[in-house]
Amino acid sequence: MSNLIIEAKGVQHRYQEGALSTDVLKGVEFAVAAGERVAIIGASGSGKSTLLHILGGLDRASSGQVSIAGKNLSDLDDAALGYLRNQALGFVYQFHHLLPEFSALENVAMPLLIRGTKPAEAARAAAAILQRVGLEHRLQHRPSELSGGERQRAAVARALVTRPQCLLGDEPTGNLDEATSAHVFDLMLELNREFNTALVLVTHDLRLAQKLGRVMKLVEGHLTDA
Repeated sequence: MSNLIIEAKGVQHRYQEGALSTDVLKGVEFAVAAGERVAIIGASGSGKSTLLHILGGLDRASSGQVSIAGKNLSDLDDAALGYLRNQALGFVYQFHHLLPEFSALENVAMPLLIRGTKPAEAARAAAAILQRVGLEHRLQHRPSELSGGERQRAAVARALVTRPQCLLGDEPTGNLDEATSAHVFDLMLELNREFNTALVLVTHDLRLAQKLGRVMKLVEGHLTDA
């Protein structure tokens, strides 16, 4: 597969608590290319979130290799890894993780400011992506003044404001009602098509998963085609 954004080879992960050792991932092989859409399903506690965090460089695997945009993560220190994540990836979680003291505009501009973008330019880009997700009338509202669906749309905007090569979503619609969930999900698919951003979404909702191009299942530490 050419133009790989994320590639995992032989990824194993073990949790150690005292004398107790639990193997969560057992030799996972995975790859996603530009513009591709992949859903990862599996039972609660199967390790889906752990896998997503390792694919996104938020956690380090016990063994195996993960590459993002052609760079082997084991070769990078924490600063270089943080820089790569900011350049290549966007993240959306079940809970929005917006900063409560900042407006929607400020929250969405944050990844660009971290990147070193000039404040005025970051604000323009944030306003443009918030308009794309239907929040142009909510720019100065803080998260507490937004509905659940609006907060999650702002979180999607924040993840996409840097035009990442891949968006990683951990149950990104799991905290929403069915209608709002479908709207946010369709929005991510629309932006995937528009920006050619790859999508890797962990979800328990098989109906939503089947809207993506590829569905994979994590069972007993092994990732296979569903």
